[in-house]
Amino acid sequence: MTHRIGRKSAAIGAVLAVVLGSGFLFWRYYFAPPGLEGFASGNGRIEATEIDVAAKRAGRLEEVLAREGDRVASGQLLARMDSKSLQAELRQAEARVNQARTERDHARAVIKQRESECALAGKDLKRSEKLYGQDPGAISLEQIEHDAAAVETAQAACTAAEAQLANAEAAIQAVVAEVERIKADLDDTVLRASRGGRVLYRLAEPGEVLPAGGKVLTVLDLTDVYMTIFLPTSQAGRVDLGAEARIIFDAAPEYVVPASVSFVAPRAQFTPKEVETRSEREKLMFRIKLRIAPELLQQHIEKVKTGVPGVAYVRLDPATEWPPHLHVRLPE
Repeated sequence: MTHRIGRKSAAIGAVLAVVLGSGFLFWRYYFAPPGLEGFASGNGRIEATEIDVAAKRAGRLEEVLAREGDRVASGQLLARMDSKSLQAELRQAEARVNQARTERDHARAVIKQRESECALAGKDLKRSEKLYGQDPGAISLEQIEHDAAAVETAQAACTAAEAQLANAEAAIQAVVAEVERIKADLDDTVLRASRGGRVLYRLAEPGEVLPAGGKVLTVLDLTDVYMTIFLPTSQAGRVDLGAEARIIFDAAPEYVVPASVSFVAPRAQFTPKEVETRSEREKLMFRIKLRIAPELLQQHIEKVKTGVPGVAYVRLDPATEWPPHLHVRLPE
């Protein structure tokens, strides 16, 4: 009996030792300072730039060609909106263009006619004035005045015809612009990927009516991947843009991924209600963004995943050498 109790106590002690050891490792890994002079560390998760593929105009979603998890290339067709009403508007606008061009041609013909009338009236006036100068009795003064009035009338008709032509030209430009706008709207009914990446969410299905700006898909840009960490004031103030960093993922601790500081927040993220002492000031935390090089991501694009937690180390002093366990180690 005593022997069994002893074995049971030993087993319990072993379990407690494992639990305490695991707890200590967990605390040291996530909360304890790294103990590396010249370096700062923080915990975070891998994130990527999210791009929403959305409808520009309100309408019915006709087709979705991508599913969650699919890899998509830049410019790839992802979805289509119903475009029947826009196509009808386009046909109407193109008909108005043809009508406006017909009116322009008619205005040009009227101008030629009015110019001929104006030239003829001018010749009649000159002939009348010549006859009157040679023999005042050969033609009446009233005829000369009539011919002069005919010239003014013809000139006014020419001016009106030119104004009509200008209106026709402006009408053509207006309807052509309308055609171009409708064609642009038609192009926007075809939703394409602005960047390559992986589909994170499929937010709408065919047949749904979407508002203007309604989201259809969310795509992750796998070449713009970063980790966000938070550092206290004493460390954040020593972080330079472009400073070297290293990231170790929880799921693959055997690898050390290089990164660089791409952003340092200009303001603290966490601010206590009253800042009076040095210890209170240490509660101020600044957001630091660590970006992985796109070239490196492209080499391992199939293995890139977001949401993976890990620990990041930032070199505060460029003269400090990286310790051996933080030398870059990448998968083959």
